[in-house]
Amino acid sequence: MTRASNQGFTLVELCVVLAVMAVLATFAAPSFVAWQMRDQVDARSRALFSSLSLARAESVRRGARVTLCRIDASRHCLAAGRSCEAGITDWSCGWGLFVDRDGAATLLHMQPAMTSIAIAATSTELSFTPPAGQVIGGFRSFDFGPRGAGAAANTASRRCIRLAAGGRARMTQGACGASA
Repeated sequence: MTRASNQGFTLVELCVVLAVMAVLATFAAPSFVAWQMRDQVDARSRALFSSLSLARAESVRRGARVTLCRIDASRHCLAAGRSCEAGITDWSCGWGLFVDRDGAATLLHMQPAMTSIAIAATSTELSFTPPAGQVIGGFRSFDFGPRGAGAAANTASRRCIRLAAGGRARMTQGACGASA
């Protein structure tokens, strides 16, 4: 008589596999968090880049001044140095795109706040003017990075958007200093 062998794993084999998986997960978690933060910074910078391109295009299309500014929860432009609800004074409060028509500002597009990403900039408001969609005030820059201690040292998770006087935006990897 032959006896059928039991197929499967023993308790010891299962414990060893679980221990190896736990060690691998421990080493992978910081990489995953860093990757997630880089992805958030990249997404936020692309959102502002799109808003800048839209502002320029709408200024040309409508033949009117289009303004991009930091906004508060009530969707009004924030004055320079004024903080939003989270006590933050940079562009992470969110921004809105307004078109000026006969002295009345109409909201075209808005981006909500994301306070985990710091967005340093040289100004709190940009105006694009027709007929070519130029920016009033010359060159501008936006410096994106994760908010928090030690975040500034990691250049791989930073983005820079530079805006020329002609209104064209260019995005690069790394910090720009927001002093252009």
